[in-house]
Amino acid sequence: MATMDPGAGSSQPSRPQVTEYAARFLPGLWMLVGGIAAAALGIALIVAGGGLAGGGRIAVVVLGALLLLAAALALRGLTAVVPGQARVIQLFGRYRGTIRESGLQWVNPFTVRVVVSTRIRNQESSQLKVNDADGNPIEIAAVVVWQVRDTAAAIYSVDEFPNFVTIQTETAVRHIASSYPYDSRGSGAPSLRDNADEITQRLAAELTARVRPAGVEIVETRLTRLSYAAEIAQAMLRQQQANAVVGARQRIVEGAVGMVRLALQRLDEEGVVELDEERKAAMVSNLLVVLCSEQATQQVVNTGSLYQ
Repeated sequence: MATMDPGAGSSQPSRPQVTEYAARFLPGLWMLVGGIAAAALGIALIVAGGGLAGGGRIAVVVLGALLLLAAALALRGLTAVVPGQARVIQLFGRYRGTIRESGLQWVNPFTVRVVVSTRIRNQESSQLKVNDADGNPIEIAAVVVWQVRDTAAAIYSVDEFPNFVTIQTETAVRHIASSYPYDSRGSGAPSLRDNADEITQRLAAELTARVRPAGVEIVETRLTRLSYAAEIAQAMLRQQQANAVVGARQRIVEGAVGMVRLALQRLDEEGVVELDEERKAAMVSNLLVVLCSEQATQQVVNTGSLYQ
């Protein structure tokens, strides 16, 4: 059975990605000294040739001019590479390698040298309004720490790689935010608020895949803002408060029931007083009112018998 090539329907063939390799260069200090010396000698020959006559004058002046041209080419090929930057070398439209070694270097004077920063960068996405997996509008933002690893891919594979990283960051944040609910509401399912580490790991993995064609490495990602949108923030806050109140009251009731059970058990074991079922029910009611009440209860002292 024949298989279909997934790229057969593409209108344009895919081009192989340009990858970084080291460029050829020479130490720039010696070329600087040689260029200055050639320029000085060329000027001296031209000045000296001005005092000569005949064919010797022309020869000396031409030699001096050639030395000046050679000095100009030698000096034009000098390029300074500072730490944290690289130079992408391009000759007549073709990639000729990258210089990462810092210092004064010398390359072909006819090449174009593009400066690419290889420092670690911090980039914070804009505050985005996205619907989460439950359809609730939320506001989310993230900070991304990234660095250029392949300078050739950064220059030749995408157009303006910092802008490319910015757009892909916002796209990844939107996709992650719409894939999870803001709050699991006790269901145990992964959520944006309760599973921050898992969310950031998935965001980093997705963003790494998105920016790989640009030769960029993602160092770290973190969510810097996560909240409900303003139009539903008050309603969600009331819902969270109601859930908190219900949970607290449930804990109070569970504790009160346990205390009442313990009290009845101790009274029965130690024989302090004998209570029939009706009196036990009354005692349980009174204890639950005292233990579950949100306000302090007023004590009533019985000065008569137990049943009055």
